[in-house]
Amino acid sequence: MNENKVLHSVAALFDTPDKIINAARKVKDAGYTMFDVNTSYPVHGMDKAMGLGQSKIGYVTLFFGFAGAVFIFLFMGWSMAINYPYIVGGKPFFPYQAFIPITFEVTVLCGSIATVVGMLAVFFNLPFLSHPIHDSNYIKEVSVDKFGVVIEAEDPLFDKNKVVEFLKNLGAGKIEFIYEPEKQAIKILQPKFIVFLAVVAALTSFSTYFTLNKLMYIVPFNWMDNQKKSNPQSETNFFYDGYAMRTPVEGTVARGFMPYPFHEQALPSEPLANPTLPTKQILKIGQEKFLTFCSPCHGNYAEGVSRLMGQFPPGPTLHSAKIIGYSDGMIYNIITNGQNAMPSYAYQIPREQRWAIIDYIRVLQRAQNPKPSDFQAIKELNKESGKNVVN
Repeated sequence: MNENKVLHSVAALFDTPDKIINAARKVKDAGYTMFDVNTSYPVHGMDKAMGLGQSKIGYVTLFFGFAGAVFIFLFMGWSMAINYPYIVGGKPFFPYQAFIPITFEVTVLCGSIATVVGMLAVFFNLPFLSHPIHDSNYIKEVSVDKFGVVIEAEDPLFDKNKVVEFLKNLGAGKIEFIYEPEKQAIKILQPKFIVFLAVVAALTSFSTYFTLNKLMYIVPFNWMDNQKKSNPQSETNFFYDGYAMRTPVEGTVARGFMPYPFHEQALPSEPLANPTLPTKQILKIGQEKFLTFCSPCHGNYAEGVSRLMGQFPPGPTLHSAKIIGYSDGMIYNIITNGQNAMPSYAYQIPREQRWAIIDYIRVLQRAQNPKPSDFQAIKELNKESGKNVVN
């Protein structure tokens, strides 16, 4: 019956995990390289007994994940810095910090897809969908409570009689010969199959069209369209003025919040005092917010050199005697209420960060207009640290 069939392998069944561990070790020590072990559950130490090395699938994941990360990072940089340079919120042309989330997502996406495709297409030898052991009694046994080892006929040391005798000496409870399945030619482009595809395509198209264009507008599926709400910029009969969008009630104050007393006043009668100390942390926050909101018009060093290249009226230098003479509260008032072409930043910048910006502006002003005492302080500081000072 099996004389005309091609032998694929010889399979042996064992009853305990210890026996299959010993069998796998003996098969490896005998010099067989084309063999596999099947168990009904993971057996600890099996990979070592079989002499398995590290899987190569990790290199596929690493290569394609790294390639995806490099590509998307450079692509975003090229798009924003070279192909279409555009300033967004005062950020530089190459805001690499904003690229990190997308780079991470593309890395995971490329790595995971390449892992699955590589595992199926390369390591599992697709389109090899029917393994000879799938329809054997051997696989049924090892899927329940047995443990088995399979030695393939393509192994250089394979000899049918010697392999059978070898497995018997290992204590195999049952030995089975597994043959290659007969190849069957499957015609895909048959009339019945083509008609079936056409019917599926027509039903899918009709059901999609009906669901999205008809069903969603029939009661009770249209409840999302008939919500009791008002859309932005729409009219309503609920309020006397007909406006659906409402502004906050005048004079409303949130609990625990003190409104700015000089709202929309160009010259405050008594400017506020700066409540912050110019610590390293405060100055760092001030620098970040200054470069984000102020530098596009006033320049990175507050010299009035706009980075908008004529897209917006340039801001004045902040190193003039007039602005240096402003109190911190006056500068705070300008940031809060705006002045001339400069809009109010009360809604974009929190109060604490406005004061931090002012502290940083004072640092820039002091750097551009140092006092003799500053040089003396630097000399003493360098002297204490052991540095040479050039006069």
